[in-house]
Amino acid sequence: MKYRIALNFEDGVTRFIDCRADEKVLDAAFRNRINLPMDCSDGVCGTCKCRADSGSYELGDDYIDDALSEDEKDDGLVLTCQMVPTSDCVIAVPVASSMCKTGQQGFAATVARIEPHNDAAIVLKLTVDGEAPAFLPGQYVNIGVPGSGEQRAYSFSSAPGDATLSFLIKRVPGGLMSGWLDRALPGTRVELAGPLGSFYLRQVRRPVLMLAGGTGLAPFLSMLETLARAGSTQPIHLIYGVTRDLDLVLVDQVEGYAARLPNFSYCTVVADAASCHPRKGWVTQHMTPEALNAGDVDIYLCGPPAMVDAVRGYFDAVGVQPASFHYEKFVPSPPARDRAA
Repeated sequence: MKYRIALNFEDGVTRFIDCRADEKVLDAAFRNRINLPMDCSDGVCGTCKCRADSGSYELGDDYIDDALSEDEKDDGLVLTCQMVPTSDCVIAVPVASSMCKTGQQGFAATVARIEPHNDAAIVLKLTVDGEAPAFLPGQYVNIGVPGSGEQRAYSFSSAPGDATLSFLIKRVPGGLMSGWLDRALPGTRVELAGPLGSFYLRQVRRPVLMLAGGTGLAPFLSMLETLARAGSTQPIHLIYGVTRDLDLVLVDQVEGYAARLPNFSYCTVVADAASCHPRKGWVTQHMTPEALNAGDVDIYLCGPPAMVDAVRGYFDAVGVQPASFHYEKFVPSPPARDRAA
């Protein structure tokens, strides 16, 4: 039996390896030519210490407390030289991928379909040449704009394992990607690099609050599809905020998860005061005490910088300290992202 291990490096690069049921993660990484940090490989030095974000595993007792204390173990830290997985796992590696003699991967795809949504967004669907790339729900990829020599970063809105990759792209007047999409034809070949990012769905152990701004909805569609396929029963609430009525896109897709996830709820919010939408204002004005669950909640936030900063400031002002808080800022320009795990 083999398990799929996602190694998420400090620079956001993610590499996937297969690890045998009786194999230590460090050994599996070396077998895949990824040199994870190590010194002794005997559970003595602690150099190979990483964090297990999800999955189950065994550590045994063949290591010393100076290398990994009980408190560190309870906090999800592991020694990869001792870690033997018993399921698929996601491991956060506290060094850059280049330090481990690896890096981001590239792959090719062809345009399958382009779906405009008003003047707000475009859904781009790509068919991968060969095996679909592995990624974590919530991550993004750099897409090369044909003929420009430049790339733009977009979150996957499709789930890992899907044969067709989907992306929800903000339409930007005069934008490089927007301009290309207006004239692109099905069958056009594009180059991609990734997956990337530390904004991804962790193991769900408590209620989840998702906060999406505009096309920041994309990674949540990937997360929700993953949770629906896994049969999640934890309470999940999504607040989807936009500037104008026309910016509300793919709401029917969000609505579909209400039938597939027994404890899923959502609301949409429009900032424009002239809107006829029943809920106006900002997402911070529509976070109920039930959704915040007295702080026992995992919060995921993806939107423009002003929204991310406003939400973080709101939590500070009201004294909310969620169990975990994961966010990603995005801007509709060259790949530049601000992520917090």
